[in-house]
Amino acid sequence: MREYSTPQSVDIPTTGNLTDDVVRNAAEAPEAVVFSRPSPDGGDWEDVTTHAFLEEVSEVAKGLVAAGIEPGDRVAILSRTRYDWTLFDYAIWFAGAVTVPIYESSSGEQIAWILGDSGAKAVVAEDTGHVAKITAVRRDLAELHHVWSLGDNAVGVLTRLGADVGDDELEKRRTTAQPGDLATLIYTSGTTGRPKGCMLTHDNFQTELTVAVAELDQLFESEGASTLLFLPLAHVFARIIQVGAVKSRTRLGHSADIKHLLPQLQSFQPTFILAVPRVFEKVFNTASQNATADGKGKIFDRAADVAIAYSRGLDAGRVPLRVRAQHAVFSKLVYAKLREALGGQCEYAVSGGAPLGDRLGHFYRGIGLTVLEGYGLTETTAALTVNLPDALKIGTVGRPLPGTAVRVTDDGEIVFKGGQVFSGYWGNPEATAEAIDADGWFHTGDVGEVDDEGFVRITGRKKEILVTAGGKNVAPAVLEDRVRAHALVSQCLVVGDGQPFIAALVTIDADALPAWAEQHGKDDVLERLVDDPDLRQAIQDAVDDANLAVSKAEAIRKFEILSYDWTEDGGQLTPSLKLKRNVVLRECRDEIAALYEV
Repeated sequence: MREYSTPQSVDIPTTGNLTDDVVRNAAEAPEAVVFSRPSPDGGDWEDVTTHAFLEEVSEVAKGLVAAGIEPGDRVAILSRTRYDWTLFDYAIWFAGAVTVPIYESSSGEQIAWILGDSGAKAVVAEDTGHVAKITAVRRDLAELHHVWSLGDNAVGVLTRLGADVGDDELEKRRTTAQPGDLATLIYTSGTTGRPKGCMLTHDNFQTELTVAVAELDQLFESEGASTLLFLPLAHVFARIIQVGAVKSRTRLGHSADIKHLLPQLQSFQPTFILAVPRVFEKVFNTASQNATADGKGKIFDRAADVAIAYSRGLDAGRVPLRVRAQHAVFSKLVYAKLREALGGQCEYAVSGGAPLGDRLGHFYRGIGLTVLEGYGLTETTAALTVNLPDALKIGTVGRPLPGTAVRVTDDGEIVFKGGQVFSGYWGNPEATAEAIDADGWFHTGDVGEVDDEGFVRITGRKKEILVTAGGKNVAPAVLEDRVRAHALVSQCLVVGDGQPFIAALVTIDADALPAWAEQHGKDDVLERLVDDPDLRQAIQDAVDDANLAVSKAEAIRKFEILSYDWTEDGGQLTPSLKLKRNVVLRECRDEIAALYEV
């Protein structure tokens, strides 16, 4: 059993809560710009000072108090990433309440479960489409009293509603929560597919951010530090950057439209960004495709190889003279254009949610953008480990943050201890006991290694949760169960770990096929039917039904019908007829690879 811990290096607050950062910022630097938001006319960015943000947060919080939101009440936010998301997050905390994020792409079933399970008293929705989803399930949500829409000026509505709430009353509410009190419930899929609410306290956030901001001071505390958030704030990864930016007075912007991300990056000019591997893959692939279309594909390929060689040379302590010379040439011809696409000021990026891969890590460092890969889960308030500018080992997820310990158990699982580890699952003590053992170690469900210097490498997944290249956690069971419910389907295997989207392999029930074939006037030989349009449509109907239970990012986009079934005799099923996932993944690797071929 291998263990490594990093000593605590900073003092963690023992009193107060996350709202203290907003009050302190306005008192110490009232004119400092802490946010930039798109101007109402769609033009340039409009700056928001620390004083102005405090005023806006206080006004909305007073509205929540006037609406009857009590300390500890849960208030949900169902919206894309935007300035108002952050505004409401802090306003909920100012009112003494608890924020419950919901992905804007969530299905009606998911929204109903999260609102019902959390006992949310109110929800802030982004637009009429989100309000419609809530309305469709609201009759089953007895505790839900308020639905406010950003599209219908929720900020203005609550500001007017709270006009008579005094400053003293709000301050009493704001200071109610102490470090051990609940700050947010973030729902994450479990192995059964039913989302579980992770209880994260103010202390969890304070521990994570106090340490992370100090360790990543070259990002948060450099002159003119700024970042543009475009990942969903419903994800703990983006959320922790939001809170860190407020704590360190790093200028923060929001982008809800990925289609316009590049021009926004160029106008905002962040000094660092936060992304999942899929974003880095798309930037690289787009640049390569554009170069090929311009007849410069070979030049780009050579420039990429040189960037990788240059980065590997840095690790080795010596960059060959030939590589150094070529790197200098390509820096002007190729790399500068790639850096300009990110605004021209970006020196660092933080990557998480899924493995980045050595090649991309070396490529980006080689062009002048160092990607700091880290590792964490919703249950750990984001990062447990992270690579640092001065302690970087590409291909690993870095060392444990100060105050954090990692251990590799006898079966290879990575387990952790630290102040950022959650207090448990909401209303689910059984699941909590499974996640945190009697000695206080949090079991991640992942397997990995820890080297002599403390760098952690994730080598596999003990759980069956899939993590796409975009960092989306997907529980395959809920999809597989729904597809398998179709009369024609025998078995279903959902795949997509580390891939750009979710896909599936489907087998046909040999007993059901003859009747279906006769009804449709077809030969019942499966080998001749796997590409039949009518059979594919029938399976598509099953897939469409399954997709109703999940968000768009979790939905099955492609499927393949196999010409044979998985059986106990064949070794793919257990005696209780459960699918042996590892066996099927190994035997069907070619079929799975074909699903992702362009």
